[in-house]
Amino acid sequence: MNISFAKSDSIGAIASTMCVVHCLMTPLFFAVQSITVVQHNNVPLWWINLDFLFITISVIAVYHSAKKSSSYLMKYLLWVSWVTLFVLILNEKTEWISLKEIITYFAAIVLAFLHIYNLKFCKCETENCCQVN
Repeated sequence: MNISFAKSDSIGAIASTMCVVHCLMTPLFFAVQSITVVQHNNVPLWWINLDFLFITISVIAVYHSAKKSSSYLMKYLLWVSWVTLFVLILNEKTEWISLKEIITYFAAIVLAFLHIYNLKFCKCETENCCQVN
């Protein structure tokens, strides 16, 4: 399977944005389901774990974006942002600490913004042209 990551920032921005949409749609999904179904524990497993798909796509996009970015600060910010979002998603699943969901939304929005902002740092055609020694 040969996947081109030439547009990893675009992929990352889309994945982060879709993560925010997924998070915002969850309450609506539960509201509609509670109206139509008497059982409260009938949430599809694929919906509950969809954020793990987004975080997996995001880590691949962050890896490739950081690899080709010409800004050391941008590389650092991308990884810190991804780790923050990952920890917040794990916290949401395990409920270690009670946090408002807006924090997770904000982290996903920041990651999407960083991918979009990173587009200005490197527009190389070859893999090694943005490598800073």
